[in-house]
Amino acid sequence: MAFIVKKKINGGEYYYLRESRRDNGKIRAITLAYLGKNKKKAEKKAREFLKNREKIKNEEINKENMTEEKKETIITKEKTKISIDELANFCKREGFIFRSSDIYGGFSGFWDFGSMGIELFNNIKKEWWNYFVHQKENMVGIDASIISHPRTWKASGHIANFNDVAVVCKKCKMATKIDKSEIGKVKCSCGGDYDVKGEFNLMFKTRVGALDAADAYLRGETAQGMFMDFRLVQQTSRKQLPFGIAQIGKCFRNEIAPRDFLFRSREFHIGEFEFFINPEEKKCVLLEDKHLNLKIKLLDAETQIEGKTELKSTTIGNMLKENRLEEWHAYWLAEQVLWFNSIGLTEIKIREHKKEELAHYSSATFDLDYEYSFGSLEIGGIANRGQYDLTQHAKESGEKMEIFDEKYKNKLIPKVIEPTFGMERVFLAVLTKAYNFDEKRQNIILKIPAKLAPVKAAVFPIIKGEEYERISEDIVKDLRKEWNIAYDKSGSLGRRYARNDEIGTPICITVDEDSLKDKSVTIRWRDNAEQVKVKIENLREIIRSVINGEDLFKFGKRVNTRKKD
Repeated sequence: MAFIVKKKINGGEYYYLRESRRDNGKIRAITLAYLGKNKKKAEKKAREFLKNREKIKNEEINKENMTEEKKETIITKEKTKISIDELANFCKREGFIFRSSDIYGGFSGFWDFGSMGIELFNNIKKEWWNYFVHQKENMVGIDASIISHPRTWKASGHIANFNDVAVVCKKCKMATKIDKSEIGKVKCSCGGDYDVKGEFNLMFKTRVGALDAADAYLRGETAQGMFMDFRLVQQTSRKQLPFGIAQIGKCFRNEIAPRDFLFRSREFHIGEFEFFINPEEKKCVLLEDKHLNLKIKLLDAETQIEGKTELKSTTIGNMLKENRLEEWHAYWLAEQVLWFNSIGLTEIKIREHKKEELAHYSSATFDLDYEYSFGSLEIGGIANRGQYDLTQHAKESGEKMEIFDEKYKNKLIPKVIEPTFGMERVFLAVLTKAYNFDEKRQNIILKIPAKLAPVKAAVFPIIKGEEYERISEDIVKDLRKEWNIAYDKSGSLGRRYARNDEIGTPICITVDEDSLKDKSVTIRWRDNAEQVKVKIENLREIIRSVINGEDLFKFGKRVNTRKKD
């Protein structure tokens, strides 16, 4: 029989649906579903769960008669889902994300990375930098200041155009923002009409200086620093067109109604680069078959104009044939998708902007949306900014922004393709994709790709004694020369495994009696809890290989041990 239980975790109340089952002659309770923090909503969710359970069982039976494609669809649907609120609670509990100023009740729109969160976030940024900067011959990076000359934002158009329309629902009183084009055309999700409160500029204004204070702004995007430093970077790096400047940095937007966890906050990180091209350069020499044949799901402008939302399967090559974008634009859009795929995010959709929603600087823009478990949300974008920004800064500053192109033997202002990534949104996509509740182990398994995992390995002495602890500590000391390694000698082995499963540690290393005899240890793989015996002297090389995507079980003999997790 199923029943609801309430658990208290870090002062919060959480409801779960559990059921008693007989297993090998013993009665034990297993968790069927997480029901949230509200009792009434939990009861409603429980009824819906039990009502649908029979249907789910029937789907399981029918799987055997399905094609592989249909089986894959069912598996995707059955993946553990997590709401935004549940994700926020999980991030707090496991040390990924906290509310900023939490002891004062938080401060709307601001968040802190915890000890696990900053490790994961840094690893994501490292992968991004490696892929888009270090692996590219024609890319360099900078780190520009957060506050720049106030005329920066006049030239860029942000002071005049960086506005949102604030509205409040007349029915449910929820405050939010809409685009100008949506005034009078859209309603609140509750069905109520919006009361328009006016336009508000999103730039954060501040004062710089003490006695001679002047108005300034916190940057709303990282792009302008790269435009202003364009000629200096080109001269000092000795790069010739085409080339790019990349940056990951904090940005600030005075959101009207911050909400949805990290998805609409007032302080966040953008990873983006400006790729500078001679306007006469129509052919992209870097465009290969892997880019042209890349399959994507596209919501094109025509479909949206018709009021529809159907996605169509197409390729980057077909988008080029349809004149939706230029070759350099196509190349970098494909590279964005390929990078997302490289970190395990394959659920990417592309949305083409309609003409009326294009930013003031853009001639063509595409959103990259990710299919989170709680809905499809924007995770990145790519715009053709043309020559707008460099031209505007030349006019406002009086400085020339032209450079000489050796290939075409002429002076010019380059056009710009700008790929952009919301780095916190990438962070949350990695977490939601990795989040799994394992029915057998009865705990959360965070299946983060090994190269992104906050902790790469955990070392456990499973036999008490100074000699075992000494071996363990020596292993930890050696491995920490390269990676973040955990050392845990307290609690049951099963609990130690569970703690690391929940933060995504891919490898757990146990030191046992064999470690004294033949200098070997047992490595357990997070995703399936299977184990392999290896020599201590080979540990670093094995871990390095596994982080790079190789199969752990080719490095040693599988061992059959009693699983304690």
